[in-house]
Order: sequence, then C-alpha cells, then structure tokens
Amino acid sequence: MKNSVLPDPFASAREKRGLGEMVDQNDPVTMVLRHKDVRKCAHQYKTFSSEDIPGRIVVPSEVNIRETRQLPFELDPPRHGTYRQLLEAWFKRPLQADYQSILRKQIEELIGQALLQSQVEVVSELALPIQSHALTLLLNTSHEEAQKWISWGTHVFRSEGEALDGDKAMVLYDYIDEQIERAVLHPGQDLYSVLLASEIDGRKMTKEEVKGVLVLTFAGGRDTVINAVTNAIAYLADHPGALERFRQEPEIIGRAVEEMIRYFSPLTHMGRVVKEDTQVCEHAIKADSRISLCWASANRDPAVFENPDEIVLDRKINPHVGFGFSHHNCLGATHARQIMKILLSTLAEKVSTIQILKCKENIEMLSDFQRKVGYDTIQVKFNAIK
Repeated sequence: MKNSVLPDPFASAREKRGLGEMVDQNDPVTMVLRHKDVRKCAHQYKTFSSEDIPGRIVVPSEVNIRETRQLPFELDPPRHGTYRQLLEAWFKRPLQADYQSILRKQIEELIGQALLQSQVEVVSELALPIQSHALTLLLNTSHEEAQKWISWGTHVFRSEGEALDGDKAMVLYDYIDEQIERAVLHPGQDLYSVLLASEIDGRKMTKEEVKGVLVLTFAGGRDTVINAVTNAIAYLADHPGALERFRQEPEIIGRAVEEMIRYFSPLTHMGRVVKEDTQVCEHAIKADSRISLCWASANRDPAVFENPDEIVLDRKINPHVGFGFSHHNCLGATHARQIMKILLSTLAEKVSTIQILKCKENIEMLSDFQRKVGYDTIQVKFNAIK
C-alpha cells in the first residue's frame, strides 16, 4: 500500500445506516456520515447547536481543559455572524498580493533548507515551521514568535495518544493572556491590538472575547495545516508524476489543493449539541446528546463524488466539506489554501522527486472506526531539480 493512501473506514456504515457511533469521555457521539445529511445538519443550527459549554462541540471534548469560549466558532447565529463580520476582512488578507509574496518567501526558504539536508523529518522540521511562520503573517506579529510556537511541539492540547492535557493547553492560554496584556500597554497593528480596539454591539471587545478569537486562531489551524502538508508530501512522494504535471500545468494547482483537502480531510469531524428530540437518517436523536458532522466521511460519499477514493488532481466539480459548511465554514480557509497552493508550486519548481525513508502513521481511534489522519513522523529526502 502506498504511504499516501487513506482508506475510508466509514464506507460500510455510511451506506448501511448513514450514522456511526462513538464514545468520547463518557459523552456519546452520533456521527453523521452522508454528504447530504452532514450539510443538512450544518444548516440546522437551532436543532444542532454550536453554542453549549465551551469545548463540548469539539471531538474529543475540551470541557475539562478550557472555560474560554472560542469565537465565533462556539456561537450560533445571529451572534456568530456579528463576530464573523468583524473578522472576515482580516482573515481574507491572504488574498492580497503582498501577503502572498511574504508567505511565498517563507515557504521557499524552508524548502530551500530542506533541499540541503540528506533527510528531513517533515512533521517537526517542515510542516510545523511552515504553519508557525505563516501564523506570524496571519496575526501580523513578529516573525521571531514562530520559534516559540515551534518549541511547543505538535501536541499543544494533547499528550501522546487521545488524552487531553490541561497543562499543555495552559501553555497556549498563558501565552495568549501575556500577548493581550502587551497589546493593552503597547498597541500595534497585530490581531491582538486590532481586536482590543474593535467594537461588538456598540461596546469594546473584552479581553476574554479577544482570547476566544485567538485560541481558535492558534488551535484551529495547527494540526489541520500540519496534516494537510504532511499528507500532500507523502502523496507527491508516491506520485512523482504529479510534480511534473504541476510544472507543466500550474493552472491546476488550485484544483489540486481542493482535491487534497477533500481526500485527506485534515479535520475528521466537528460536534454539535442536540437541542431537541429529533431524527437523523430516520434514527432518533435525544436532546442534549451530541452529533458530529463527519467531514471525512462526507468527502468520500460516492453519491456525490466520482471515484471518491482516488485523488483526481484536476477534479472540476468538488463540493467537498473539508473546510466545514454553512455559517461555520472555516474562518482560516483562505490562509490554509494559500499555504497549500504556494507549497505545491514551490515543490514543483524546486523538487524533482521525494523519497520516503521512514514513517509512522497517526491513527485516530473513533470507537469502532480507525482513521489515518496523517503522520506522527515521516522522514523524507527531497531531490532537487538539476
């Protein structure tokens, strides 16, 4: 089996029932698996809510490690829309040419360094630095801050395995508190300062609200970007013709990014809290239970995608839900797309082939389901174009 293959563990349950079951810290979750049902439930925020105890809609749950509500992620409309409208322009900055130019320079420098090494551990030495350096650009903060974030490692919230680690989470929360206090005393043009000067419903945002936005910004785009980068590099190692195709047809790179997000689905699923007794796929769902919108399963639904278990680099019709769906689609999607587009184009320009020397898969355990989401480690050699 090729290293980049991600088997679909949900195929049988999706076809037979449309639902799966898992237990998350004694709080059961009904997984919604079909594309049409995932999108339908995402629309129905009054029945399937994002607004509950902070941390409960995340799977695995974070209720035991944080009290800060992630904004606007853990709010329903109309409050969700109020915060999102405030943030949209900032998170669309990756569409600007100067932003892309700086991001390209960051990624080209990291790929250039990798080409000088006999081998590279992609998770810690490439994907994490790409994500961290790019985050300095998104926050409009000092580039040197990336080294601190890199030093945290890949598991800010988790110990190895599935257990959530409150002590590790506090490293991030304490850091954000410090940066907010710095911005209070010395306001600048960074996201902390911009938010502190912003108004919601005619009043200034509180420090706790600012913290909620920043916790989401740090946590929401960390593992997902790392998974996207490592999976893409594994795919290119297994399919060297893809790099040549990108060189010959650079216009397909945008579609290739969407297809990789569909196929790899860097985030498996996201929860919702059921507000009233209802049904999903003709099965009863009780109030105050949880469902999850399983993006990874929906993105392999053969009722929607032709050849769903293959990467079709120039797939033209691609209604994937890898960045979520409806009002809660990913706020950082524009930033993530630019990272991936620039990464693929840079690799095509500089790298002839990639050799995988050693790897260990990162397997997500979801009760009866086991899903490969990426890699705990993947060591490769990048061969330069001569």
